Amino acid sequence: MDLEPSPMTSDLDEAVAVFVQHRPRLFGIAYRVLGSAVEAEDVVQEVWLRWQKTDRSAVVSPVAFLSSATTRLAVNVAQSARVRRETYVGPWLPEPIDTSSDPEVGAQRAEALELALLLVLEKLSPTERAAYVLREAFDYAYPEIAEILQLSLVNVRKIVSRARKRLSDDQRENVDAAEHRRLLDAFVSAARTGDVASLEALLTPDAVSLSDGNGIRGAARIPVLGRARVANLATGCPRFWRGVDLRPVDANGRTGVMMYRDGEPIAFLTTAASKEGIYKVMWVWNPSKIATFLDSRSRFAAGLGSLGSPPGAL
Repeated sequence: MDLEPSPMTSDLDEAVAVFVQHRPRLFGIAYRVLGSAVEAEDVVQEVWLRWQKTDRSAVVSPVAFLSSATTRLAVNVAQSARVRRETYVGPWLPEPIDTSSDPEVGAQRAEALELALLLVLEKLSPTERAAYVLREAFDYAYPEIAEILQLSLVNVRKIVSRARKRLSDDQRENVDAAEHRRLLDAFVSAARTGDVASLEALLTPDAVSLSDGNGIRGAARIPVLGRARVANLATGCPRFWRGVDLRPVDANGRTGVMMYRDGEPIAFLTTAASKEGIYKVMWVWNPSKIATFLDSRSRFAAGLGSLGSPPGAL
């Protein structure tokens, strides 16, 4: 005689199904607020544990409940992360994530995903960042954002408006994906061959190079400013480029380059460019961030794992 599943088992299966359905959105929110895939995964894990313990029969809208819990937790983590990053050695860059299998990381649109914009978002307070992300990347209505952040509707409108203005002052209109890849390919080609003149022609006069290494040897510990200095940095060590295997990757909706030596990943490179040229060169040397990126590629390739148990492996 076949045994019917118990009500408790059936309820847990439904909880898992609902969470899996909304999980990409939850990760997308947390990642944009935090700029860290590892921290975003921790937030999503904590939301899953809360979802398990919640009286789900009393939840009118699961997606609203899960989005609210994710946003509030992400804001709390961002507040403590800001303090921790004060001790980071050298420039800090957001952790790049693979978007070849999940191009928008759960978003209806790809706003607030490119590394350059995520870096600018760091200038906002965690609450401002969350309000902006919910509105611009996920198209939440102002009343929904007010409820999630437990603020007045008037205050939320002001926060989003202020965030837009601050970002517009710092952010340029970027080129499309095809032009971005062309410029990145040209930059890498000129850097490998030591063609300083061609590099300078690709860069804006105020170009900046940021190297995220957290003290690792060889990573510049201060931003390198100006067209000539950035070009000289990229070509200044010919031995670096010898024997380096370059592999294009899809990172945060744009093309990046993962660099390998002797089969081991050593650095990630991408750029931000406007119609005037490349204005930001971003190098990630931090081994933990490189490992996180490669893990994200494996995770998406595996179909996000299973939620039969708490989703630590997701």
